[in-house]
Amino acid sequence: MADCVFCGIVAGSVPAFMVASEEAGLAFLDLRPVFPGHTLVIPRPHIETLTDLPQEFISGYFGLVQRVAVAVEQGMAGDGTFVAMNNKVSQSVPHLHTHVVPRRRKDGLRGFFWPRTKYESDLVATETAERIKAAFTAL
Repeated sequence: MADCVFCGIVAGSVPAFMVASEEAGLAFLDLRPVFPGHTLVIPRPHIETLTDLPQEFISGYFGLVQRVAVAVEQGMAGDGTFVAMNNKVSQSVPHLHTHVVPRRRKDGLRGFFWPRTKYESDLVATETAERIKAAFTAL
């Protein structure tokens, strides 16, 4: 879809701090992370919501989400992850995407209030993506 930023990332015309790229989808850093290492996982084709995801894509897509969750936890030395998806309401980009957020005990995240921040530089974002990518590659 021409005006979809995530389709632009898939096509390579929109830059992203890439964590993983497979047939099932892509994983890249959220530019407005809840915590550093907050990663988005998307399917390659333009699919708007979870209910639009074809049955034959489910295993590959959620297998990728599962492995990214492990990589985010390991790469960011976290205690766990928060994995979430919005469908339509609060879905800032109308392209299916799953948030994988690194968590630490007592990190201050409460419910669904997500205090967004920015990476202090592209270098810090690149280093963060590389940490998760290394953990992902090791899976």
